[in-house]
Amino acid sequence: MAAIRLNKWPRKAWLLVTVLILGPGFCSGQETGFKTLRYEEDYSSPGADSAVGLYHRIKHWPLGRTRSYLSVGGEVRYQYFWYKNPGWGAEPNDPDGFVLSRFLTHADLHVGGRVRLFMQLQSSMAAGMSGAASPVDENPLDIHQLMTDIDLSAKKDKKLLLRIGRQELSYGSQRLISVREGPNSRQAFDAARLVFTREYIRADAFYSTYVNARKHIFDERFWDGSSRLWGSYMVIPPISKFPGLDLYYLGVRKHGTFTDVSGREQRHSVGTRIWKNKNRVSADLEAVYQFGRIAETHIRAWTVSMNASYRLNTNRLTPVLGIKSELVSGDRQYGDGTLNTFNPLYPRGAYFGLASLIGPYNLADFHPYFQLGLARRITWSVDYDVFWRMSRNDGLYAVNGALIHNGLGINSKSIGRQLGTDIGIGPNRFLDLKLEFTWFDTGSFLQQAGLGKPIYMAGFTAAIKY
Repeated sequence: MAAIRLNKWPRKAWLLVTVLILGPGFCSGQETGFKTLRYEEDYSSPGADSAVGLYHRIKHWPLGRTRSYLSVGGEVRYQYFWYKNPGWGAEPNDPDGFVLSRFLTHADLHVGGRVRLFMQLQSSMAAGMSGAASPVDENPLDIHQLMTDIDLSAKKDKKLLLRIGRQELSYGSQRLISVREGPNSRQAFDAARLVFTREYIRADAFYSTYVNARKHIFDERFWDGSSRLWGSYMVIPPISKFPGLDLYYLGVRKHGTFTDVSGREQRHSVGTRIWKNKNRVSADLEAVYQFGRIAETHIRAWTVSMNASYRLNTNRLTPVLGIKSELVSGDRQYGDGTLNTFNPLYPRGAYFGLASLIGPYNLADFHPYFQLGLARRITWSVDYDVFWRMSRNDGLYAVNGALIHNGLGINSKSIGRQLGTDIGIGPNRFLDLKLEFTWFDTGSFLQQAGLGKPIYMAGFTAAIKY
């Protein structure tokens, strides 16, 4: 195994880290929170005291006396992982583990009040892996986002925005389209979007091609076309006693591989999501139906999911009790001319925990979880997940859709049980630390497939955003 080598940061980078951790006064003033989509952050109003802090100068750098300004930001993330029995014993053990690092930096230029240019670079590196790193784990440098916004409306009560270029997409619960935060490289799309917003509605319409990660510098192709995604997404936020409502249609055309069939896939998804966060109760219900064709085979698939939690306000620990569950269709009958396997399109990378062992295909799961606030900026979480195959005639898939085992000839549905726990520490809004452990105990399906060893995973994450 190659020796683990951490990237050496220049002196200025270490100075920035020290300031962000130890210097809250240095960053006092405007407290704009960091968002999943960094281009959604608003630094148009710098705040009365922003001139005294270097941090706020880089977040709002006025360009003349107009409304034009430049904002810069970024993220540095290091992760260490150790696995025992990776691939349930099918892969060799590595006693030393490996390190992943990710660097993101962006510049956001606003010209007047109607035009905006956003650019973000991404560098992802892997050190100490026993095998070859995938392009998702190791992509030295790429243009991750490069887009322009043009405000087509002139009214304050509604907005019509045209957004063209390479960009991240994220909708709803991120079950189908996400930024893929868990893995080492986030994902992006070359897209043209129209975004309409009013007080009680937001509607998107877009056409895009997926940006396939590659292993060299600046070698991602623009408008590749090998994997296409289009659709519309409408959000109506909660109003009075009514919950929030998402309605959407998504279409995809790409190559697909399943237990039953492989070939060119054109799939359509129609879905709805009902959600509400009120007082101490949080609830999220979602249902999706899919149809289309892959090769000469018809597609008929579906999923339903729920996530509900309740926060006890009994003491300073503010415990949260929650439960998640998903039913994800699998193929009913091999070779019958119809594929019933649900395709989650471009989901969260760490779909069932950071260990990312299985994906939401042909799956049923029951997932209670528990969280405690040990201190003001320290949380402890525990979750337990039980997995089954929905159909005995379909296989087990990874998060990226790769077929782990076709399942043919195995009658058992029991995949296994996963227990995970983590401690999260956020000393301030710039720094996040997380220590976690996952244990996956195999069920009879994996044991009959020759993948019977339990997996143990330990990980540590340190991330700084600015």
